[in-house]
Amino acid sequence: MMMGENPCALHYRMSTDDQTEVLVVGAGPVGLLTTLLLTQHGVRTRIIDAESRTTAQSYACALHPSSLGLLECVGLLDEVIELGRKVEKLSLYEGKIARAHLRLSDLPGRYPFAVVLEQGVLEDLLEQQLRRTGAKVEWNHRLFGIKTGENGVDADIEKTGSSGQKLGMQRIMIHADFVVGADGHNSTLRGLLNIRSARVGTPQLFGVYEIETTEPVDSVIKVVLSKSANAILWPLAKNRCRWTLQLATFSVASEFPRKERNRLISDRTRMELKGIRELHDFLERCAPWFPVQSIGETNWVAVVQFQRQLLLRFGQGRCWLAGDSAHQTSPLGMQSMNLGLLEGADLANKLKSILRDNVRLEVLQAYNRLHGDQWRHLIGLRVIPGLPDSLLSWASQRFSTILTTQENVRMRRPFPCWARPHSRTIISSVPASGDDLNHLLQQL
Repeated sequence: MMMGENPCALHYRMSTDDQTEVLVVGAGPVGLLTTLLLTQHGVRTRIIDAESRTTAQSYACALHPSSLGLLECVGLLDEVIELGRKVEKLSLYEGKIARAHLRLSDLPGRYPFAVVLEQGVLEDLLEQQLRRTGAKVEWNHRLFGIKTGENGVDADIEKTGSSGQKLGMQRIMIHADFVVGADGHNSTLRGLLNIRSARVGTPQLFGVYEIETTEPVDSVIKVVLSKSANAILWPLAKNRCRWTLQLATFSVASEFPRKERNRLISDRTRMELKGIRELHDFLERCAPWFPVQSIGETNWVAVVQFQRQLLLRFGQGRCWLAGDSAHQTSPLGMQSMNLGLLEGADLANKLKSILRDNVRLEVLQAYNRLHGDQWRHLIGLRVIPGLPDSLLSWASQRFSTILTTQENVRMRRPFPCWARPHSRTIISSVPASGDDLNHLLQQL
């Protein structure tokens, strides 16, 4: 069955140049890393993206300890550490009071730290490394439709101009054994697969502010816990930092905004200016330890709505999803991108085992269970035994059964009293997942 079918596409002829083992859709960090790892495994892989280049600005700006291990696998760890800001501590504040200090330096793994690095820089490094392997991103290639079969997937691709304009009937068909969708919150592949999602709670609005400061910013991630809103400070290289601030909700576009591709941004929308004022007001009220007078140039401002949500499954048959195309949570702890990198690496390993080691397709169900379970715990979505998938999305949106903190993470002891009202914010703000997250939360 063709989804998003174009009658002309059915008559295309495919040469050997139009066949590959894996087609990756989306050249963000998850798609690029997945392609690099597949290439290292000797798997023939093509990667396409509807845009004309890597992003200039986006919401992710930090790499978890687990992500650093993956970047070492593709030979980029030294460059990432050199270009980013190494951080070994996270502090939790209520107003003037520093309630707790979580030491990433105490983590037992090889990388007991996080690295604060803008996503655009990371994407550039990954793309350059991909070119060194002899592969490249096929920019301005938009997935239009898919036809799935027992032996693979025929992907209908539309070629566009550098400005996103359609180039007449310039369409190609690529046959792939598998398709990986890493094309973000507005994923085309997810739409073609028509997989439902479960949502938890109400949407949250966040402002993201990248600023220059006249005074140095120390190498500590700082989380501000407040009854009215929450925020996190990420120290960037030199005298730069990024504030991510939860805003009072007001109307925004229902579709998640596309990444900013322009390197220079000068215009300020009314919503952005309102957000800057809210940042100054918030810092004066809830983070008096941050010198507002030290704020200099504002390099980038964005206002975006996030909704905690998770697909009911990560894919089907020979089409699978990783990263933001499968889930969304708040941008505080940069968890969606970092867990997406782990998903891409796991998916690359499983596809290699199918294509090279004759492992059965059922191994992909293990991928679905592992990462689905992790995300259900992280965003607080309880699966009701026996409830069909067709009803889970409906039930979760209306009743939003939230896991307790004790269920959400494997805590040996409860959160202290001061932390309990902020438990969801704390869990979503720590730049770690899995055992690393549990280890850090024990320090509260």
